[in-house]
Amino acid sequence: MRVLVTGATGLIGRQVIDRLRQARFDIRVVSRQPERLSAAGDTLPLPGADAPDAAFLALMRDVTHVVHCAALNNDRNAGEADYRAANAALTGRLAKAAAIGTGGRFIYLSSIRAVAGPGFSGTINEATPPAPQCAYGRSKREGEIGTLEAYASTGRADATALRLPPVFGEGMKGNLASLMRLADTALPLPAGALVGVRSLIASETAADAVLHLLSRPGALRPAYVAGNAIPLAMSEIITAFRQGFGRPRRLLPVPAIPLRLAATLLGKQAAWQALSATQICDPSLLASEGWAPEADTFDRLRDLARQAGQAR
Repeated sequence: MRVLVTGATGLIGRQVIDRLRQARFDIRVVSRQPERLSAAGDTLPLPGADAPDAAFLALMRDVTHVVHCAALNNDRNAGEADYRAANAALTGRLAKAAAIGTGGRFIYLSSIRAVAGPGFSGTINEATPPAPQCAYGRSKREGEIGTLEAYASTGRADATALRLPPVFGEGMKGNLASLMRLADTALPLPAGALVGVRSLIASETAADAVLHLLSRPGALRPAYVAGNAIPLAMSEIITAFRQGFGRPRRLLPVPAIPLRLAATLLGKQAAWQALSATQICDPSLLASEGWAPEADTFDRLRDLARQAGQAR
């Protein structure tokens, strides 16, 4: 049984390939840079969003399932059109070819940004009405819609979007990487007031969720939300990183009000809302179907920082 995986060089894609190989699946890797994966065996180039249908159908030859990890994210030079081409148009083309050319499942790695913006406070589950607030989130939501429509057009329902909270692991980028760099200092930080709680997920755990969705019996739901079992406060995330780096905790208990006022004066209200928001991803549906969310996020974050420190 062969699984086509895109995004093999990414944070999650690398883990997905490892998990699937451990489970004795054959893998076909599709990448924008296949020359970087010459040792990966069955490797093909990923067509562009405007490639002919035949180019996408050729990828599906002898393939049973598709796991689509490739995405554009954390690119400050990218605009709305770039995100839509990479995350929406390309996903729709790939899903259309998979619906026609394969007999198995299509797992689209999406994001909670397809549902809510960084400043949203509340619990996110499969019933949360999608209201993306950024170009990335809108493109991921369009990718979800395109995937489900491609399969519905052929009378099939074996495609799903796996919505992930911020993912951490070796090689991570974005806000978590910035936060880890910020934690790697002995200077006191006014982070004691950051009591907003966040769901996270390790890249390995996200890969486990993919394997679960490929292997579980029964029909797939249109979307699933993953996340760790115990969300952490932002101050706890910083503490975990500091422990890993061997730094003192030194989080000053500065009240939230002056920090919020300072952010307002500096025109950084959105950034403050993102730092102080509570976003809890409820993985109950996945857990009810047999998937186990991680329960050791603090320890994993600490170990990630320790490894980063040792690698310097």
